[in-house]
Amino acid sequence: MATAPRPRTTTRDPEELAHRLTAWLGTRLPGAKAVGVTVPASNGLSSETLLFDIEHPEPPLRSCALRLAADPSAYTVFPVYDMVRQYRTMEVVGRFSDLPVPKAQWLEEGPGPLGAPFFVMERVQGRVPPDVMPYTYEGNWLHAASDTEREHLEAATVGLLAHLHDQVPMREAAFLELPGEGDALRRHVTAQRAYYDWVVDGLARSPLIEQAFDRLEQLWPADPGPAVLNWGDARIGNVIYDGFDPVAVLDWEMAALAPREVDLGWTVYLHRFFQDLTVAFGQRGLPDFLRRDRVEARYARLTGHTPRDMDFFTLYAALRHAIVMLRIAHRQAFFGEVDLPADPDTLILHHGSLRAMVQGSYWD
Repeated sequence: MATAPRPRTTTRDPEELAHRLTAWLGTRLPGAKAVGVTVPASNGLSSETLLFDIEHPEPPLRSCALRLAADPSAYTVFPVYDMVRQYRTMEVVGRFSDLPVPKAQWLEEGPGPLGAPFFVMERVQGRVPPDVMPYTYEGNWLHAASDTEREHLEAATVGLLAHLHDQVPMREAAFLELPGEGDALRRHVTAQRAYYDWVVDGLARSPLIEQAFDRLEQLWPADPGPAVLNWGDARIGNVIYDGFDPVAVLDWEMAALAPREVDLGWTVYLHRFFQDLTVAFGQRGLPDFLRRDRVEARYARLTGHTPRDMDFFTLYAALRHAIVMLRIAHRQAFFGEVDLPADPDTLILHHGSLRAMVQGSYWD
């Protein structure tokens, strides 16, 4: 794992992007130049990010980050990249909550300037828990921190979810309501089924993913509770920290209206994904960090809402992550980086833990 190359995510030429970015910037801020344009090493596997500075006597922002919809020629992770929706979500969260959301300065809805829609926001300085190698591995700042420092970061991060869910009025987030019938949870799961069908269109279906969908129906909450604005990709890898305090909450492309536990399940499981992977490779990891019982208890103290049906919601998180991983594996095959195996379930890196969740033995 330590030497595995990072999967390819784009066919775009960084130098051409930089040239086109400078041309576009001049239309928004005459005389301005984009300088120091770079693609961060930690660029995600879905949308792309460019970092640059603005050279101008009076720029509205000096240091910028540009969020660009995924390259349509690069076997995208998601079928749709709605940058207007992301931009609007960040604006609403920034206006109605105390979450530190970067200021979004410009939105470009058309594909003309850079080949796809994008928006530009302020670049916030700080550090992010790494995904590669995962922060649960030895040799990074979070792993090297003290238990007290990690507990501080954990508390502050759970606080982000508590404040987001409690502070943003539903009338302001109504545009995030998913289509379909039924309550918010039913619509959310229906959307995931549609996403899975898109991922496997013309390809082998995953028996394990389909078993997980069936298991969800068996565990379906009697009362899912009211919907709140969910961050969607609620994990510490999408937060910039100053020391151990959050200073920027990033990546809102999966935001939606759903029960609180959808975010909580994702936060808990995405850490477990990295922890399980670390243990499988012979390291201890961080077994006492972001533990399910601690996250649930802390969230309950902050909000007065005791998380419910978390076996369902952690299974749902693992299932959603499996669909994304299946799509990423198919993209690797598209670029010739891997061969597709006979058993599609083996493309899901956490197929063992997902199967244990389906069987009801994972949390034993």
